[in-house]
Amino acid sequence: MKISVIMPVYNEEKAINPALEALGRIADGAAYEAIVADGAPGTGTLKAVNVQGAIKIASPSGRARQMNAGAAAASGETLVFLHADTSLPSGAFKKIEEALRDPVIAGGAFKLRIDTKNPFIKFIAFTANIRTILWRMPYGDQALFFRKKYFEGIGGYGDLPFLEDVEIMRRVRARGGKIAVLDAEVLTSARRWEKEGVVYTTLRNKLVMLLYKLGVRPGKLARCYK
Repeated sequence: MKISVIMPVYNEEKAINPALEALGRIADGAAYEAIVADGAPGTGTLKAVNVQGAIKIASPSGRARQMNAGAAAASGETLVFLHADTSLPSGAFKKIEEALRDPVIAGGAFKLRIDTKNPFIKFIAFTANIRTILWRMPYGDQALFFRKKYFEGIGGYGDLPFLEDVEIMRRVRARGGKIAVLDAEVLTSARRWEKEGVVYTTLRNKLVMLLYKLGVRPGKLARCYK
């Protein structure tokens, strides 16, 4: 089974090569390809890529559009959507392959660990894992993966400016798709919380999710992040 790892990027010139190198280290001989989909004007991140074999794609901006563009260019049977500031655990590809041997599994994700010593941020990761296990609702920073045929069959990510990860998971569940939560953790950067403040970021995220569940459109909610 070949895995296509799609990395949507925007001004990630400093992070992209370490991210691609980390991907190569955990591959452990598995067949995979790395696709970098850049949505920034001037495609600066693509110009910075110096890891051999990486597939570089210029895309319209917007994470959903970038990930769909990467998926369209993918040659693997399995798609993994990986943020540039998130690292997969050792043996990740084998764990994905094992999960997808079950034909009822539509896709899945990993548990979350945040790269921090801040106990409050660690607690955020803990609650995220509880949510993921109980409600099978992982978010994009948990490295969502799908069979490519299934992903294409449901129309990929919705053309949304925001919350595309939540929307696609809700769609999978509504169609009766089973979502695997792998017993391994991705490691994601704490930069969002550190830059914007832990309390502010957490409360904002909770409010945004509440409003989304109440029917507020993602386009309006995206303004909260500007």
